[in-house]
Amino acid sequence: MTLSTRNLKALPDIPTLKRLTQSLAMLDAMLSPEWEYRYYSFNAAWSDEAAMASMRNGSGDHWFAIFCQAGAALHGLAHEAPAFRPGTPWPGIFERLPGEFRANLLEEPAFTTSDSTFCLWRLSHEERWTCGPVELPPGEDPDGSAELLGILAGRPEQYVEFAADYYERDLDLGDVEAIYRHQPLSDALVRRVNPDLDMASLENDIAEIGYPRQVG
Repeated sequence: MTLSTRNLKALPDIPTLKRLTQSLAMLDAMLSPEWEYRYYSFNAAWSDEAAMASMRNGSGDHWFAIFCQAGAALHGLAHEAPAFRPGTPWPGIFERLPGEFRANLLEEPAFTTSDSTFCLWRLSHEERWTCGPVELPPGEDPDGSAELLGILAGRPEQYVEFAADYYERDLDLGDVEAIYRHQPLSDALVRRVNPDLDMASLENDIAEIGYPRQVG
């Protein structure tokens, strides 16, 4: 069954999800030197208390994930989903969101949660991801979560397919697997992903994402 708010068992645990979103951001940084054209981003020092991962598809759909001491929470917007109601989230989406996430999510000016079509979270001591008591409209993907969250299942071949479609780049699966494993970046690995770049040109991105780099 496809990863979605109706099947959260396919979503990895918090540390694994954080590493995955860093990997996605690092791959995007190598394929798109211009930040505004990237699909996936990660800021390891987004605030004093939290790191933030994001996806923006350039067509109005997005998700934002917060990683903090309390755990992790993610909310997203799929503007063509049946559950999209501009200015008014579908009932129940944020109803049971733990208070630990409210300041970093609902009260954060950088996020527009009034249009969100889905939200999920997991406290650090919990063993599973949770959603609010939402009664979704009928449809195969009523809140858009299956379409937007699928990459978070963590299979490297998904990114290879994504890069071929979005960036029109044919990546070697082994190189993507290496980034998914957080293999420290080297000039050789960077140039295999994008021959037009080197480590020096990625210094700021590596620091912002918090991705490991080869020493020496």
